[in-house]
Amino acid sequence: MRRATRARGSALGARTACRVALRAVGPRERARLRLRRARHAPRGALRPSHAAVTSAAPPPAARAAGILHVDLDAFYASVEQLDDPTLVGKPVVVGGLGPRGVVAAASYEARRFGIHSAMPMWRARRACPDAVFLAPRMDAYAAASRRVMALLRSVTPLVEPISLDEAFLDVRGATRLLGDGPTIAAELRATIRDETGLRASVGVASTKMLAKIASDLAKPDGLFVVEPGTELDVLHPLPVERLWGVGPATRRRLAAYGVVTIGDLAALSEDTVVRALGRAHGQHLYALAWNRDDRPVQPSRVAKSVGHEETFPRDIRDRDELEHEVARLADRVAGRLRAAARVARTVQLKIRFYDFRTITRAKTLPEPTDLAADLARVGIGLLRTVDPGEGIRLLGVSAQQLEPAAAVQTALALDDDVDDAADSTSSDERRRLEHAVDAVRERFGDDAVVPARFAPSHEARNPRSGNVP
Repeated sequence: MRRATRARGSALGARTACRVALRAVGPRERARLRLRRARHAPRGALRPSHAAVTSAAPPPAARAAGILHVDLDAFYASVEQLDDPTLVGKPVVVGGLGPRGVVAAASYEARRFGIHSAMPMWRARRACPDAVFLAPRMDAYAAASRRVMALLRSVTPLVEPISLDEAFLDVRGATRLLGDGPTIAAELRATIRDETGLRASVGVASTKMLAKIASDLAKPDGLFVVEPGTELDVLHPLPVERLWGVGPATRRRLAAYGVVTIGDLAALSEDTVVRALGRAHGQHLYALAWNRDDRPVQPSRVAKSVGHEETFPRDIRDRDELEHEVARLADRVAGRLRAAARVARTVQLKIRFYDFRTITRAKTLPEPTDLAADLARVGIGLLRTVDPGEGIRLLGVSAQQLEPAAAVQTALALDDDVDDAADSTSSDERRRLEHAVDAVRERFGDDAVVPARFAPSHEARNPRSGNVP
């Protein structure tokens, strides 16, 4: 780890190496950190560290490095290796197993073969035919995520989950009791490892954006601290695509202005960046290039929509089969709505045709709902307005215009022309039934209970062994 630390420090350039401390701290260093805390070292004192160099004390006006970004390494694959110790040390790839499947996660053993997330599964199989290929088990990953998030919240209530495997923390209010940001980050990494067996990379900085970049620089299984006063020294040498919002199209536009690094972007005038990218996008990226990011950590960030979509192994033309898929997707979305105590006023159907042409259709409901039967009726009704043509390769159902679940007042009155067994059941009875199903799935997993009409295709769709042609 020390060798990797020196490499990273030198890669940032001589100027940065004189001012930035990269800490790669693991369980062995916890005793040393606790000793420092017990001695009540002053805030400006030299910290024990595995940094290649030591940073100078920041100026008094510098913001404290109290924002943490925690990212669980190779999360899905790591959970699989924890649950099945025979997989430890083997290349493990999690993702869609069909011919159109993509990689969701790859263990570090698999990454040595060039396998990465979002890679087509057929290409991953070609890169490493002997890897273990597994379909995702979202219930297992969600359970592991809940354990980690509980550990984060034991440090501070200011935890903002971004996904199952990453979250921001604001620990500035906990420093008097637990130590400074780097100390808390080191303790968290060790605690996560001890309590769950998972490895976490953590970035510590003065802003959310820079903390996220720092956690990327810390991978795998490391801790990167951007000391106050050194933020631009770390940020400016990095490639411009490290900034949130810089994808291939934006990068090409910026390249026309000679922009390769974040420092190149910062060296332009804001007016030039706005002319290149438009006012909103240009101003946003220009501010980030100067580490101007005042977004707070938001523990109760409310989702704007809940959705689920799936790419099929083959294009589907049969309407009955397509309606079956819409109902299955609606069942997943409804369960997530109820878990979040939200209801939706709008249902949107996403359709991608065989030629990758994509359309959406939406309908706003007279009353909000969190019931799968309601979402399915609306989704199927929207599907019936579309000609499948030569086939559909992807369907998605999303619930939008979300409100607290208490907003449900009356039963939905929807079109009668869509046949569904739920039509003969009152909304109250249906709600009790779906909540009972939620309870079973919470205890035994998402696959424990499925509607009878979903069972055959569901079982065929989720094999656990991926070593199949």
